[in-house]
Amino acid sequence: MAGRARGGRKAQDQTLTQALQPVVRDLVEDMRERLEDDADQAAVWRARHAGLVEAQRTGATWTDWVEDQLTQAAVGWVLTSVFVRFCEDNDLLGRHKRWISGADADGRARAVDEQERFFTQNLDQGFRGYLRYAFAQLERSPAAASLVGEHAAIHIAEPSDQAAQRLVEFWRQADAENATAWALHDPQLDTRFLGDMYQDLSEYAKKKYALLQTPEFVEEFILDRTLTPALVERRPRRPRAEEDGRTAPVDFKVIDPTCGSGHFLLGAFGRLLDYWRQNEPGLDSAEHVRLALESIHGVDINPFAVAIARFRLVVAALQTMGMSSLLDAPQLPLNVYAGDSLLWSEDSAGQSGLEYGISFDPDAVASGAQLTTEDVEALRRVLARDQYDVVVGNPPYITVKDKALNQRYRELYSYCKGTYALTVPFMEQFHALAKSGTMDKSRAGWIGQITSNSFMAREFGVPLIEEFLPRKDLLEVIDTSGAYIPGHGTPTVTLVSRNRPPQADAVRAVLGIQGEPGAPDDAAQGLVWRSIVEHIDTPGYEDQWISVEGLRRNVLARHPWSLQGGAAPALSQKIDTKAHILLSNRVQEIGFGAVTREDEVYFVGAARIRQIAAQEYSRPFVVGTDLRDWLEPQSDLAIWPYSDSNLKASANESLLSSLWRYRRSLSERTAYGRTQIERGMKWYEYSMFFEKRFAIPNSIAFAFVATHNHFVLDRGGKVFNRSAPVIKLPEGAGEDEHLELLGVLNSSTACFWLKQNSHNKGSTVDNKGARTTLVPWENFYEFTGTTLKDFPLPAGSAMERARRIDGLALELAAVDPAALLERELPSAELFARGEAEWERIRSLMVAEQEELDWQVYHLYGFTEADESLPVGEVPGIALGERAFEIALARKVAAGEAETAWFERHRSTPVTEIPEHLPEEYRTVVERRLGLIAQDRSLELLERPEYKRRWSSTPWQDRVRQALASWILDRLENPQLWKAGNGYPQPQSARQLAARVDTDPLLDGVAGALELWSTTRQAGVLANLLELLKDEAVPHLAAMRLKDSGLRKFAAWQQTWDAQRAEDRGEITTADVPVPPKYTSADFRKSSYWQARGKLDVPKERFISYPDASGPDDPTPMLGWAGWDHAEQGIALLSLYDDRKDDTPTERLVPLVAGLAEVMPWIRQWHSGMDATLGLDWADYLDGQLAPLADNVGVAVDDLANWRPAPATRGRTRAASTATAPVTES
Repeated sequence: MAGRARGGRKAQDQTLTQALQPVVRDLVEDMRERLEDDADQAAVWRARHAGLVEAQRTGATWTDWVEDQLTQAAVGWVLTSVFVRFCEDNDLLGRHKRWISGADADGRARAVDEQERFFTQNLDQGFRGYLRYAFAQLERSPAAASLVGEHAAIHIAEPSDQAAQRLVEFWRQADAENATAWALHDPQLDTRFLGDMYQDLSEYAKKKYALLQTPEFVEEFILDRTLTPALVERRPRRPRAEEDGRTAPVDFKVIDPTCGSGHFLLGAFGRLLDYWRQNEPGLDSAEHVRLALESIHGVDINPFAVAIARFRLVVAALQTMGMSSLLDAPQLPLNVYAGDSLLWSEDSAGQSGLEYGISFDPDAVASGAQLTTEDVEALRRVLARDQYDVVVGNPPYITVKDKALNQRYRELYSYCKGTYALTVPFMEQFHALAKSGTMDKSRAGWIGQITSNSFMAREFGVPLIEEFLPRKDLLEVIDTSGAYIPGHGTPTVTLVSRNRPPQADAVRAVLGIQGEPGAPDDAAQGLVWRSIVEHIDTPGYEDQWISVEGLRRNVLARHPWSLQGGAAPALSQKIDTKAHILLSNRVQEIGFGAVTREDEVYFVGAARIRQIAAQEYSRPFVVGTDLRDWLEPQSDLAIWPYSDSNLKASANESLLSSLWRYRRSLSERTAYGRTQIERGMKWYEYSMFFEKRFAIPNSIAFAFVATHNHFVLDRGGKVFNRSAPVIKLPEGAGEDEHLELLGVLNSSTACFWLKQNSHNKGSTVDNKGARTTLVPWENFYEFTGTTLKDFPLPAGSAMERARRIDGLALELAAVDPAALLERELPSAELFARGEAEWERIRSLMVAEQEELDWQVYHLYGFTEADESLPVGEVPGIALGERAFEIALARKVAAGEAETAWFERHRSTPVTEIPEHLPEEYRTVVERRLGLIAQDRSLELLERPEYKRRWSSTPWQDRVRQALASWILDRLENPQLWKAGNGYPQPQSARQLAARVDTDPLLDGVAGALELWSTTRQAGVLANLLELLKDEAVPHLAAMRLKDSGLRKFAAWQQTWDAQRAEDRGEITTADVPVPPKYTSADFRKSSYWQARGKLDVPKERFISYPDASGPDDPTPMLGWAGWDHAEQGIALLSLYDDRKDDTPTERLVPLVAGLAEVMPWIRQWHSGMDATLGLDWADYLDGQLAPLADNVGVAVDDLANWRPAPATRGRTRAASTATAPVTES
């Protein structure tokens, strides 16, 4: 099979794609080094980037743009080598012709001989030239020449001879039996392995472009619903020859504007071939191929996806023509191009995205705002409107991160609103490309797409559903979110339409009832998928998985869409009809309290707040994941850049200096289409701050994304980020009014209604990236304020029940381990008492919640009588003892159901009502079990997906978390980190452990460490080392960041230098470059990433000084992260003095490099005479730097080039000198 090694260990260990991933990374690094070393070429690239930014082709920073271009180039070189290798091993470019390698030892030898001949004849050429010579063999074939044409990605950048040689040597690897490790011989010429390569060859490209293959069975289904009927209706005919001898193009066109690696194109090719064979049997196969390919068009933003698609079409055409060599194949009409089909496509006025726009400078076009890989003339031709009989595809599901492109798409596509997904502009574009049937309905083109269903319930989908789609002839709406589709972890919907006004009152709808319960051996034979395929044409059909109905268009013209089948729609409608009033009539506002758009800058935690002395500008912050089961847990602190007295933006000097390093990024935050500064706001305040929502203390906060409904009464003084919106009642509303709403909103009935009207984000994804729904109660939903406004409130109230549960929640919070430690020193007895009380209170909450659910059923008319017991008169019950759980356990025992509910919630299934419960309560539960069995509505409402889960972190884990925080808070006491002279003093873990036993400042810490430890009697030092291992980040960027991160760090340093110049009045804000963001891959350890995040915000508690420990004490050397920059410099100087006589010089280099790295900050914030000491710390430390650099033998300017030596297996990591090569680790 192509793409797998022939024999040998590699075949067992990895695929070809996996083996090539490090090759791509190697080429990227090599090309980057060549670019950095070539000043002239770098200037050309910078000019090109500036031109693209000016033309608003990109908003990417220089660093990110270069990464993208180098990745495209590297993948281009690797893929072209794959194409040549495939041709070599299958004799497609001549029998026994080999250039790079061969399928066996003889083939490899032939390649080496050809290489030697080339070098003999081209003495000035190296391996780069030889690879270009090998690639040029494709030009000998008219059919394959375009693979290395002027728009191929190999022309973006070139590797060095050494890197090119490593690529050649990769293909010449042999196993122990001397067989070629990566042979691509395949008698069937199967190119499907290239689809995997497209998706996974580059992790960077996969994330940026949301690379995702469309499985063949999905593509075939969509073509069944579009291309097949189009061919039947259109009946295209072979065009006649013109008088000048040319043949007119086929008057039938198909396009995939998001073609990826070409699955839809290949599927269409096969169908069109069949069509021409049946309708023109007298033509030869070459003519059949030509006719089929003339109809097929594709565009993709990713150049290497296009290269793969073109190659696969070439190979498919070769097979169809019965030819064994590409050299015999004629030139083929390959209409597949690289480019952004959203930009090059024209709008209704005939203008493309590169010709005009509200914020577009038309002069920029003249400067060449196009990419190397783009064929402008072809893109404009292929993406012209109103020309395709069939438009199919699987558009990206992601939102647009690039700010320039985001704005450009908004200008070009009318229905892009809010934080839209690419689903929206592509929905418009797919229809625009199709032939219009406005004047002649029979002319209308077919459109078929599988896309994210996020638009169905999220607010950005309102214009699409209520304005755009009602004007189109929507034929089929198919809920594919429950189907097992590899790679599609995002819930999807499949839409089939024609580009004309609606022709019928109803739309065929396949509604989901139950998702795929597991991973089928063959995804195409999945239970849900087969049901869709086999029954879509059977209106009225219903089974366990789907129902097929005709939905009225007026229903589909209202947002949100609910594609739930079975009994759910009728139940949801019944709830709506019982509405006494809508929630919107009872509340003043629903929405976010604050949106920072850079949470990591502000949500830094109490430790960081203390470090920067900004306690007066802080508030507890709450995120949605913290809001659970009526509880608002103890919250960490966030920066609150406002005055409590008037809620206006405000900050002290300490806070401003802390935020200064992020000033450019914060100034660029965009809301309502304008930046922070353009909106007249302070650069340091939140991006969006709704003053009115903070003026009144009481709120109902809720989890924006969760598996179930979680509403909590907040009594003021907190910051809720966008993951925890708030409901604000009118001014003057008291606690009773809040509790009245809280009761209904936290009920199972509300959970059901919200899930019917909210976006299902999915949850369970297997190792193939496919959704499964073994546990439907684990699907996450997005509960928006817009949806909540339409929530139907019943007549009647559950206020007293809500008051009871809310009161219990407050009691529960008071016995949480962290709350206990605020009142007493830690002890085993304290936590034992707390656990017993916590279990007692929680069992009462579980019981009262059950009563609330049944009370609300009566309020909505699902029971004739109120089946709930009086408030406060129910016994505590354990999880597993609720009526619906007993019913579920009985089904499991009878073999009628399988569930992970009990295991996942650490409960015990019981099939009988527990004897220990009071008789009266047992009678009530028995009656409820009967109602669940008899009433379909109650059976549905009492399913686990709508019942409160009461998930919680195990008590012992919460105890350990609370203890760790308690201990670390005490270890952060600033007095512990000062020497006798008051200067900052680093200390080793052993020194710190010694103080635990003796220093009054650490009273109780030794006992707390013992309680925290999972190892009995481990000792203070061992426990301390375990606790602190992930709490410190190295003092030097080179020690915490990999090379990719250091490149970004250098860009940040340029930004900081520019900001300083701006502060001096030398440049304007516009001249300050926006720095790039980090990813987890940029950090050397996951704990560093967790502490710093995408903006490298220091949130760690301690500083580490690797390799700075003394010879007699090898334990880690630590400092306090709360030191200011001057104190950090003093600490480094102190460490150097301590180590200079007992430490090798090379281990002193990073200490001096650390001082050099922190010096710009010392000069910025600590210049000037210290009146107490009579000393200017900036001058003093700056004066120490040069002598220290001389002492370690490294020039000051070279200190930034120091890198730690790569880790060696089985050896202690050693430091390198400043001249060591830059390497990843």
